[in-house]
This record gives sequence, C-alpha cells and structure tokens, in this order.
Amino acid sequence: MSGQTRLLENRWNDAYAATLDEPGKLLYRSNLLGADKRITNYGGGNTSAKVLETDPLTGDKVRVLWVKGSGGDVGTIKLDGFATLYLDKLEALKNLYKGVEDEDRMVGFLPHCTFNLNPRAASIDTPLHGFVPYTHVDHMHPDAIIAIAASRNSRELTKQIFGEEIGWLPWRRPGFQLGLDLEAFVKANPNAKGVVLESHGLFTWDNDAKACYALTLAIINKAIEWFARETEGKTIFGGAVAQSLPQAERRAIAAKLMPEIRGRIGRDERKLGHFDDQDAVLEFVNSAELKPLGALGTSCPDHFLRTKIRPLILDFDPAKPDVDAVIGALDQALDDYRVDYSRYYEACRHDNSPAMRDPNPVIFLVPGVGMFSFARDKATARIAGEFYVNAINVMRGASTVSDYQGLLEQEAFDIEYWLLEEAKLQRMPKPKSLAGRVALVTGGAGGIGRATAARLMGEGACVVLADIDGGALEETKAGFEKSFGKEVVRGVLLDVTSEDGVTAAFTQACLEFGGIDILVSNAGIASAAPVEETTLDMWNKSIDILATGYFLVSREAFRLFRRQRLGGNVVFVASKNGLASSPNASAYCTAKAAEIHLARCLALEGAEAGIRVNTVNPDAVLRGSKIWNGEWREQRAASSKIEVTELEEHYRKRSLLKLNVLPEDIAEAIYFLASDASAKSTGNIINVDAGNAQSFTR
Repeated sequence: MSGQTRLLENRWNDAYAATLDEPGKLLYRSNLLGADKRITNYGGGNTSAKVLETDPLTGDKVRVLWVKGSGGDVGTIKLDGFATLYLDKLEALKNLYKGVEDEDRMVGFLPHCTFNLNPRAASIDTPLHGFVPYTHVDHMHPDAIIAIAASRNSRELTKQIFGEEIGWLPWRRPGFQLGLDLEAFVKANPNAKGVVLESHGLFTWDNDAKACYALTLAIINKAIEWFARETEGKTIFGGAVAQSLPQAERRAIAAKLMPEIRGRIGRDERKLGHFDDQDAVLEFVNSAELKPLGALGTSCPDHFLRTKIRPLILDFDPAKPDVDAVIGALDQALDDYRVDYSRYYEACRHDNSPAMRDPNPVIFLVPGVGMFSFARDKATARIAGEFYVNAINVMRGASTVSDYQGLLEQEAFDIEYWLLEEAKLQRMPKPKSLAGRVALVTGGAGGIGRATAARLMGEGACVVLADIDGGALEETKAGFEKSFGKEVVRGVLLDVTSEDGVTAAFTQACLEFGGIDILVSNAGIASAAPVEETTLDMWNKSIDILATGYFLVSREAFRLFRRQRLGGNVVFVASKNGLASSPNASAYCTAKAAEIHLARCLALEGAEAGIRVNTVNPDAVLRGSKIWNGEWREQRAASSKIEVTELEEHYRKRSLLKLNVLPEDIAEAIYFLASDASAKSTGNIINVDAGNAQSFTR
C-alpha cells in the first residue's frame, strides 16, 4: 500500500518441487512467501502442512502437523524450524479446554503433543493451523490485507472485494479459541478459501501445496489491484504539509539527531539505531495526518510487539530546519512519551502483569527527514523500522478507503504484556558483554585491526572498519559479513590525516548505527633509517599518521561521546617503541611516544565524562600485519643483522617469555580495555610483547 501496484509474482518451480517430499514442499512454500515483505514481515505469519508419518513407537502411519515453530521466520526457516505434533493428540486437547480464560493453560499442553521428540517449541498459533481441516494452511500479514482488516468497516470491505471466497472473523487474540473459531467458520462455509482476521491478517488453505501458495498470492494480488483502483486520484494522508529535504541534508540531520536520541534512551540498556527515508516513510511523515494517525497506534499484533503501540513524532519544520531546537526539546518530548507509556501500563495492567518494560519509544518520526528506529541490536532496530513501514502502508490504505482503526489499548496491552510473551523474553540468552555497543576501528583491514574487529563482534559489538586500503577493506568486510552477518559490520574508506575524512567517517557511523561507544585507534605505518638519512617526508608522514591521525579520530570521538553522554572508550594501539627507543627508527619511535602521551592527556580530560582512554603496546606482531610487509621487515632484519626469514624467530627468542606475539593477542588486550571488565582503568598501558625489560612501564 505504499503506492506500488506491482503484483506478486508466482515463483513456484514445478521441476524443483517434484523433487521434494511434503515437508520439503512446506519449506519451499514458506521460503517463497517470506521472501517478499509485501506478503509478510520478518518473523510474521506462519505456514503448516498435515503429513502422514511413521510413528517411531508403533510403526503405524499417523497424521502429523508440521507448523512453523515459535519465534521462526518463514523467509529464512529451515526444516528444523518447524514444530511437529500428533494431530490426534492436538485434537484431543479440545476435551481439556474450558473457555477463553483457559488460553494460557492450553499452551502448556502443546509439548505433550510433540511428534518424534522434536525440540522445536510450538507457537501460540498452532491450534489455528491444526483445527483447519485442510492439508496446507498459510497465515500471512500482507499490508494490502491488513489495510482491509484495520478499516472501520473491514467486514463490509472484505465482502465487497472477495465475495464468498474469503470470509471475515472479528478481532480475537491468537490462541486456542481462535483456532476453534476458524474450524467453525470452515465447517459453516465449506466453499470459502480463506478468512480475513480483523486487525490481524489473512488465512488461506488448500489440500495441495502449490495450490495453497498460488491461492495466497491470488488473494493478496486481488487486494492490491482493488486498492490501486480505489485510491487512484485520491489524496493520501490528507495531503502533504511538509516537503522532504534533499537526501544529503536528510542524512546529515539523521547523523546529528541519532546520537542525541541514543544517548537519552540508552542509559539503562544500550541501543542501536537504524535510519529509513524511503518514499513510503517520507510520504507519511510529511502528511497532514501524521499526528492523528500516529496517535492511533498500530493494528496488527506483530507490528506493535516490535514498534510499541505508537511512535514519537518530533516537532521539526523542514522549511526552517533548526536541528538544535529539536535537540533542545528532546528531553521534554521523551519525558512526555514515558509518562504516557506509564499511563498506558497502569490503566491496562492486571494483578499478574509483568513489570513495566522500557518506556522509551522505538520509532521516531521526523517530517522532511524520515524515521529512526532503536533497539538492543541492529537487526531488531532495522526490523522494527520495517514493521512500522508495514504499519504506514496499512494506514495508507485503510485511511484512504475508510477510517483506519488501531487496536484498543487494552487489547494491545494484553498482547504486549502477555505472560506467555514474557516467558519467551525470559528464555532469551543473556546479552554478550558488548551487546548494544559500536566500535570504530582504524586500520581495520590490517592484521591487528581484523583480529580486534573479530574479537569485538564476537562479544556482540557492531564494528565500523576504517582503512585507507579500499581493496583490503572490502575483502575484510565481506569476510566478516559471512562470519557475523551483514547487520553488524560496515566499512568506511578513511585517511586518518584528513580532518574532513575523519568527520565524514564518524558521521557515517552515526547514520548506520546511531553512534559510537568504542574507538580503537590502530592505523599504522612504519619507517626505519638512521637519523641522518631520515627525510623530512618520512618524518612528517610518521607524525601525520601516528600522532596527528590519532589526535583527529580521538577529537571526533570525544565530541561524539560528550553529545551521547554515555561515557566512551578509546584504545590506542601504540608500540613497545613508544617506551623503549630503537636505533634507526627515530621518526617511528617519536610518533609512537607521542601517541602514548596523547592517550594520557585524553584520559585526564575524559574522566569526568566517563570517557576512558588506555593504550596497548604490541611488539613484533608480524603475522597479518601490513606494516611488516616490504621495506620495514627488510630494514628491521638488516638492523639485527639477520635474514628476513629469521625475523619472527629472532623476536621470539628476544622476548622474556620466548613467545611469538600474534594479532589475536593484541585483540584480547584491546577487548579487555574496551569492555566493562576494565571499567575502573584509564590512562593505563598494557604491553603485549612477550616480555621486554626495556619497555616495562615506569
């Protein structure tokens, strides 16, 4: 309903499907449906098939319900993501059911119906699939259908669009009773092919997997075509009252606002941000009906579970763009939102409701600019934004052909604070030590930079890799995307000696993640020559990269940390040579000594704001290091009067512990200093050199 009238394409491949068994066809159908966000959003909806299986105990053939398991996503699900239940045992639960007050108790019986010891938990929607007397069932959340379901006269619209083909059921929270309602509807309407659930979504069914898939597409396409005809030439959202700023200006404003928001909502739990300025978002935030529709809240349960019931709309006039005024009003706007959320909680809570959760908004809407979404990790923030785009599309359709209606607050609360939902949240794994934190690593494509980024991402951090070598940067980023996923890593081409380049890198990081918590200043260069042969160019280049570059990225980090007011963490990667001089390397040693002293100065300045600054001093980290390639390796070998191939062993033997130092060893020290494990340390130096008496700190 974003104005696009492109119909869904049937992508079923008969030749491929012919190679699949029934569970395989269910998986195939599910992945096809979930691949298009116009059909269902991430984690939304579910699919099922009733399959004849061999009972492992009796050897008899039994009917088994395969249904998407709790918390799964149909677009990415694998076979092990489906719960499997004896259908006869599921049917037998009807004898135990005592009415709607018994809903939660019935969920506890679902594990007793498990087929073949399948560990995948069955979802609350299992009865909805099990009790529909068809082999294949799809439950989707298409924007075009929910726009009908969320309209004031949704029953009449359903009848007008689909006739007797698709029925309608009034709003009811998903669960056992809704499964019984669906079963009763099918028995009373044997020719119906599906049903629209008020304020919820679409159910369709068939006895053939391919036919069920095609039916689901056909029903959604029928709704898309109907909306295209009905909305043509009509004013959308009451018309525009604001104009979008140019893209570059929108993104500059977003990069400035997001850290300010993040700092105010992330004091108890760090948040990561996502920015979206697609056309559908801009149409809504620029419209006359932005505030009245936003206040009504979302309709589909999946929407507000991700987005909270309503967004925070920031007062901003793109015709007179005063970002500082928005920042100045943020505290009051957030206080007002929290007060209203507390009112909602207190007005709707039950005696056994879970304690109130984070009262901060998830979705922020800014006229002329776009939408920010914040959550405990990047993927969840992005998905929350996607869900609100779905909500926008629903409001667009419903408000154009009828009156949009959100769920009543009590209904919304009863789902948001459902005890079963709370139990699911309590089962979630404990966050990793750097969850919700963002690190920018300069020299990120080198050996120490790569090892550091991997260590930080392994502990839950998002990482911005900054490097001057574009090819190495892309290769490194691509490798991390495969290992950790695309959500958590970004790359930015950066020359740390460029003041504008440094500012742009931090701006990009704020736009991508909402801010930065950790700076690892690691960009490096090495040089070696007797002082009388040290050129001014060599001297200046060393100072520019290793001193000035460290100053520039630190200054930008301090500016950002102070705006966020969440503290901050700076780790310098210096060198043993910053403490212990070496012959024929005066430019390098001097610059590294400057780094160490700069870190100490910054530790003094940052302490009152909770900004910690510490240093790691590596020595002789040859493996994977770009600065040890070429002349530096040759020069250090010549200085020690050994062959290049002997250098690594030479350094090992030179150390007190007789050990080689690897990039992963440096990364471990950096992680310690970047984490809360060192929360009471600042201005410190950790030598990771396998022991060198000359560089003992004094």
